[in-house]
Amino acid sequence: MALPADLTKNVPTLEEFWAFYTKAQEEAIRKEAKWQEEAAERQKEAAERQKEAARREAKWQEEAASRKEERERDMKKLEALHAKTERIVARVSKQMGEAHNRFGELAEHLVVPRIASCLNGIGYHFIDLIAENVKIQDTGQNVLTEIDLLLNNGDYSIAVEIKSRPAEQDIAHHVRRLEILREHMDRQNDRRKVRGAIAGVVFPQEVKAAAIAAGLYVLEQTGLTMKLGVEKDFKPREW
Repeated sequence: MALPADLTKNVPTLEEFWAFYTKAQEEAIRKEAKWQEEAAERQKEAAERQKEAARREAKWQEEAASRKEERERDMKKLEALHAKTERIVARVSKQMGEAHNRFGELAEHLVVPRIASCLNGIGYHFIDLIAENVKIQDTGQNVLTEIDLLLNNGDYSIAVEIKSRPAEQDIAHHVRRLEILREHMDRQNDRRKVRGAIAGVVFPQEVKAAAIAAGLYVLEQTGLTMKLGVEKDFKPREW
């Protein structure tokens, strides 16, 4: 049966259909080839990026290891420097301590023989009862305080604190020392009056004023002699 003319009007011929099919196949093959080429390029780029990332990671690891080694070397150097510094500080501290002790010994050596004569000059008459480094102990033989120089006669006991360079805190300490001495003498039924003095090689003016205000004699080293650093109307405190 023949088809109506309007239905066969746009039907391609076999040659046209084959030509269309062939062209479509070629186009599909071309697109596939292009996709494959682009995919290969992308894979190549990905491989390059991965390779570059691996190279950077290796370089970073190498630099990190180098930095770690450098830090370890620096730490060893710092530790060695710290140890050396501690040794130097310890040696210098020891030397300064020894120098301070020698200076203190020198100060006592210079002032002790002259203190009694200086106080005798104002009427005390200390002759034989002069003691150095006197320890005051309680009934249990515990040391309560130590007095650098203690001068005694029939009426008075004068406790002298000797410093190369007296400081204000030395005054408060010595006042407490005199209180302990008074308590000790009371336990011994010793009714002599207790007075105090501060002797120094270098005597700061403000410390001298504080000592006088506390009622202590001030004994100053001047060359090879000692002088009394108080006014004639000075009245010493008694304990």
